[in-house]
Amino acid sequence: MENSVVESNISERDYRDIERSIQKKFHRSIWSKFVAGINEYNLVEPNDKIAVCISGGKDSMLMAKLFQELKRHNKFSFELVFLVMDPGYTEANRKKIEENARLLNVPITVFESNIFDSVFHIEKSPCYLCARMRRGYLYSKAQSLGCNKIALGHHYDDVIETVLMGMLYGGQVQTMMPKLHSTNFEGMELIRPLYMVREQDIKHWRDYNNLEFLQCACKFTEENKTVKATGDSASKRLEIKHLIAEMSKINPQVEQNIFKSVENVNLSTVIAYKDKQGERHHFLDEY
Repeated sequence: MENSVVESNISERDYRDIERSIQKKFHRSIWSKFVAGINEYNLVEPNDKIAVCISGGKDSMLMAKLFQELKRHNKFSFELVFLVMDPGYTEANRKKIEENARLLNVPITVFESNIFDSVFHIEKSPCYLCARMRRGYLYSKAQSLGCNKIALGHHYDDVIETVLMGMLYGGQVQTMMPKLHSTNFEGMELIRPLYMVREQDIKHWRDYNNLEFLQCACKFTEENKTVKATGDSASKRLEIKHLIAEMSKINPQVEQNIFKSVENVNLSTVIAYKDKQGERHHFLDEY
């Protein structure tokens, strides 16, 4: 895997205007919620070295800027590496990521893999396999750079969509956790600092600053390859997104209620559950 560092600088626009927008216009809707998530779930600790994983989309690019702001104002020391994995982007998409990094004054470290080629001919759940492989490569590279955590750009909407997807398509109650210990990379953790930030506010920040980021840069999209809807998590997530939007028209509290539901689980009203060891417990065991 090749590795390169793309240094940041002031290019066509002054990145400081974009940074000011985070502290002023989007202070309440984005910055405060980012900090709240960091504090609520204890995501950043003294002497951490965090690989901020950048895919080129709006979420991860904003996350990088928020981390830079956090480092300027935080009360304890921690390090950041802004890590970009190129899984086989087209030349135009790779260039777009590097240009945005320079525009936003984010010094990215880029390394390459062949993930797109590896999953391109997979018919069943290529998106799931791609995501798993991406995470493995990111963990491995971050660890080799001395990091103890990787930060991914999943946001509030991703969390509530995951809850409903698990119920409606997986037949289980689960959520997207704000942080996880890696099972394959000892001493490594995954954190999700945008856990409390709404997607609509991320879009508003992007549009307010006239920024353009990658949407979906995978080979399936680039070459118009049809991915079967059956078993494809991307299509199911889109269905859930639309479902939540429709439900919210009737009850504006729906999104908040979904988010809170997995924090208010009463085991005495659950038919069965699994513990950390995977052992199943049924209510009749103690009835």
